[in-house]
Amino acid sequence: MYQNIDFIKIIEDAWYEYDSSRKIKTIEDISAKVSTNHVYRVRFEDEDIIIAKLSYFGRFDHFVEDHTIINALANNLHAPFENFLAKSLTKYGQLYVYRHKDSLLDAWVVFYNPIQIDQKPERKQSDSQIITLGEELAKFHKACNKVKNTLPPTFKQTENDIDHLLEILETDHGKFEHRGHVDSIKKQCALFLENCDKIGVSEMPSIPVFVDWNIGNFSINKDYRFFSRWDYDWFRMSTRVMDFYFFSRVCSTIGDRTIFSYLVDPLMEDRFITFLKAYHKVYPLTAQEIKILKETYRFFILNYVIKDGRYFFHELYASRLQFEAHETYFPTLDKSFNEEKLLKALDL
Repeated sequence: MYQNIDFIKIIEDAWYEYDSSRKIKTIEDISAKVSTNHVYRVRFEDEDIIIAKLSYFGRFDHFVEDHTIINALANNLHAPFENFLAKSLTKYGQLYVYRHKDSLLDAWVVFYNPIQIDQKPERKQSDSQIITLGEELAKFHKACNKVKNTLPPTFKQTENDIDHLLEILETDHGKFEHRGHVDSIKKQCALFLENCDKIGVSEMPSIPVFVDWNIGNFSINKDYRFFSRWDYDWFRMSTRVMDFYFFSRVCSTIGDRTIFSYLVDPLMEDRFITFLKAYHKVYPLTAQEIKILKETYRFFILNYVIKDGRYFFHELYASRLQFEAHETYFPTLDKSFNEEKLLKALDL
């Protein structure tokens, strides 16, 4: 549908509406090639650079809301995280968002300043590196918690996404796309909602979380402390444990090297428990949060693989991930996840 659309022209139009006095020299597509988001490096005649992100997934107001929150967070975080996140460009004191709308496409563009990158984390972390990453995420979450009340107050809840998935399953398109799995998906949705209600998730505090922390989208300094984090994808306001699954992959012996496979196993590795203990010493977790960890994983598969996988990933990856969800992820979840092991490790 979008093969013949001139995305470069949309970026040009967006920039010249923002500041027509600065002339563009080149626009380079630097997208990850596995997501439907488009990211570009815009170089000006004076060799300065800014980054453009173009998206057409979801709703315009949700796009603006997400980027408004993340930009407020980037500007409000205190040391040592005051320059940790990329900042979006503003105009007249407000986040600048360009909207392109025609008969084929409704797309939105934000610009942000390129962020300095130091060292990428190792593919396989040592025990000391795992401990440092645990401490760093705890410090970052504490900083996010301190400023959460300065951010816009409205945001989607996980229950909204699950309700949306259930609505999709009642449509002809949803029944066709998920044919053969509709009943099992509904069962997983019911389990998520039921378990969240039992645990009392609605009463748990929400902070800014990024959901994905792959090795490729954050950098550390020579002491393995957080240096920078970029990429606005996969942002939410939610429980802090929503970030833990991806850090379990980063710490795992196989997780972050197994491309686009989201087994629950890394959450049970001793390496993740090492990470969890280091985090817990800096920013103590509760038994309630450990109990919700399995449900955050279930939510991730339901929302980002089953419901929206075809928007976040290209067709090849999305199809394989959805197949694995039904054949592997859900069938092994309750058998593989040992809540008591994690609670015991933290003396909860």
